[in-house]
Amino acid sequence: MASTALAPGSPSDAPPQLAPARRVRPDQIRRRFARLGWAFSAPALLVIAAFTIFPILFSVLLSFSKVNVTASGFSLQGLTASNYDKVVTSGLWHHALWFTIVFTVVTVTVELSLGTVFALVLERLTRGRGLMMALMLIPWSLITVISAELWSYIYSPTYGVLDEIFSFFGLGSPNFLGTALPATICLMFADVWKTTPFVAIIILAGLVMIPEELFEASSVDGASGWKTFWRITVPLLRPTIGIAVLFRMLQAFGLFDLPYVLTGGGPGTATQSLAILGYNTMFTDIDFGPGAAVAISTAVIVLTGCLVFLRAFKAQVGKESPNA
Repeated sequence: MASTALAPGSPSDAPPQLAPARRVRPDQIRRRFARLGWAFSAPALLVIAAFTIFPILFSVLLSFSKVNVTASGFSLQGLTASNYDKVVTSGLWHHALWFTIVFTVVTVTVELSLGTVFALVLERLTRGRGLMMALMLIPWSLITVISAELWSYIYSPTYGVLDEIFSFFGLGSPNFLGTALPATICLMFADVWKTTPFVAIIILAGLVMIPEELFEASSVDGASGWKTFWRITVPLLRPTIGIAVLFRMLQAFGLFDLPYVLTGGGPGTATQSLAILGYNTMFTDIDFGPGAAVAISTAVIVLTGCLVFLRAFKAQVGKESPNA
């Protein structure tokens, strides 16, 4: 009987060959990570869409609609542009727009100037900088409504601190919030007190990023402190200043809680901002269409101003860039 044993070295004795590993291209890896990132971000994006994007789109629809308000709710009855015509031709809207622009320009300018001074002082402190920064942030950390209530006690004509000071020096007992110009100045002062520390911290962050060697070289060349500030510090701080101004413009143009608590937009309509005008139109006058038109027009103005500012800022930085 013939032997069935295989001879040594036959093909069946050879070890099994492994299939070559499949190479994964870098673009495939990036796509996989991108899909994973979208999967993890989906819950947050859904929340943003539900509570931010949808209200904005609905407000746009509301501003172009004829809104019929009844005791059981409201209904939309066709599209119209009359809401915007009613808003833009209103003297109240013109006054609120002018007040908001003036308030924004004045407060942002003052806060930027004072914040830069405070940041320069903090940057030169060798001891106690952390304590001083913590003390400065106390006004900023207060909720604006609480801060406004605090200032309402200070400005009170009956038991306010300022009333006591003025009476002590024989200056009478002025009603700071009872007339237009003093009320506007009081609002600006309260806003500057609260928000200047925020600007100072941003400017300080930019200051500590400037290389110390530049100031040493300037000192060796005999440049004065004033010339060093304008020739070295300010140009290198412009990106940081741009960020601070942009944040403050967005916040100041949406002014609502401070005048709402302190003056209610008064006396009369002297301190009525665009935000308060939109609130009063929609929820006091129950006029949803024009109220939404005030809100959307304000958003368009803010967006346009920010785009113009960013374009001008980018052009200025591009002129100063060595690669421009």
